[in-house]
Amino acid sequence: MKLLQHGYSVNTTIRPQSLSSGSKKDISYLKNLPGAQERLQVFPADLENPDSFEAAIEGCIGVFHLAHPIDFQGKETEEMITNKSIRATLGILEACLKAKTVKRVVYTSSAFTVMFNNEGPDIVVDENSWTDVDYVRNANYFGASYSISKTLTERAALEFAEKHSLDLVSVIPTWINGPFICPSIPGSVTGSLAMILGKENQVQYFKSNPFVHIDDVASAHIFLFEYPEAKGRYICCAVEITMDKLYEFLCARYPEFKILSPESLDDKTVKFSSKKLLDTGFRYKYGLGEIFDQAIECCRQKGFL
Repeated sequence: MKLLQHGYSVNTTIRPQSLSSGSKKDISYLKNLPGAQERLQVFPADLENPDSFEAAIEGCIGVFHLAHPIDFQGKETEEMITNKSIRATLGILEACLKAKTVKRVVYTSSAFTVMFNNEGPDIVVDENSWTDVDYVRNANYFGASYSISKTLTERAALEFAEKHSLDLVSVIPTWINGPFICPSIPGSVTGSLAMILGKENQVQYFKSNPFVHIDDVASAHIFLFEYPEAKGRYICCAVEITMDKLYEFLCARYPEFKILSPESLDDKTVKFSSKKLLDTGFRYKYGLGEIFDQAIECCRQKGFL
């Protein structure tokens, strides 16, 4: 949507089964975007088959790679997910080289690639920080396979780009919250609103919670694609708040909801530095109030609240 607003012609991919005649998947929310009829093409592609992305990438000047396999139910092993993710990502980067038109790739990473290590109770992470995958394995964090596979995939992408002189920039967003255009509620929004939605099993028990508005994340991707000097990794975090302060904020701002109170907190405080991104001249537009107000309003409009 943001790329169309910026005047770009856009090729996007969606899983092949979502485009099949017998599928109930409704993609009208994409096809009905302003400008989509003239400047949006939807291609079938699957991470299981990296070559399937070639048609969408052909002729493009930029590629935004956001997809990553997620399995919080433990149906696949960490090794299987990691291998699938790395193979898919490197296949997509190969297609970018083959196209010969791609000037820059913007890879969407995750805060999970920088925040988990054994460096003490209070740390500030920046673009030089990396999650210690052995530490994550031993700590048995929820979603450990995602954190490990995401970390190893980003490393593989950066190494491939350096080896093949491919211009690749990595965006590292924290908890993404705010309104959404898809019919279903995204997992990151569910996690961010867990105390409001009453989802006890998804309340985040980190001592400090970093948030960023979806519009700011999308804008940061496009900004870094267009910014000539962009290089390496960029953390994208607009606001941080402790869990107890977040609980107080939600209770005061939304008295109509019964807010779940977190009973146990992780002792570790991780703070995220956005200095590198801000030094480019990029500015966040949305604060905590706007992030939650717009997420809640969107959930109400779509019947989730």
